[in-house]
Amino acid sequence: MSLSGGCDVTVTNSCDVIVYLQDYHVVLLQVDGPENSLIYDLDSVMSFPCSLKLYAAHALRSDRGIKPAYHRLLRVVPAESYLRNFASDRSHMRNPEGSWKMPPPLYPPIHTTECQMNLDDFINMDAAGWGSVYRLHHFLSRYASSSSSPSS
Repeated sequence: MSLSGGCDVTVTNSCDVIVYLQDYHVVLLQVDGPENSLIYDLDSVMSFPCSLKLYAAHALRSDRGIKPAYHRLLRVVPAESYLRNFASDRSHMRNPEGSWKMPPPLYPPIHTTECQMNLDDFINMDAAGWGSVYRLHHFLSRYASSSSSPSS
């Protein structure tokens, strides 16, 4: 699942409510039916793995109260397609002068025989591309039990 853009932004409004805008975030979704879907999020403080229902309620929450322009979109890419097609040369992890924004992972960059970099194909939220793009409420309707999922 991912959101598209290019930076992380934190905004504080006059009510001291912090809004965090993130360009994209990647998690693994294990689907064993709506009651048993699990999320593996390496950046979360929630349990690992975490039930999608719990993750939806506490991490994703709802799009209600958010301007429609900021409603979340999620791209779901089947594991086989991701493993066969994803490539990143890590250029998105560098500052304009070429230094690393953060230390890169110790393992080599991921690439295919045909491609060195196609990250934008995965994080762009146009319908074209790998997998399927969902609005948050459609994603939850498909992959989580609707009885306890936040609505948007």
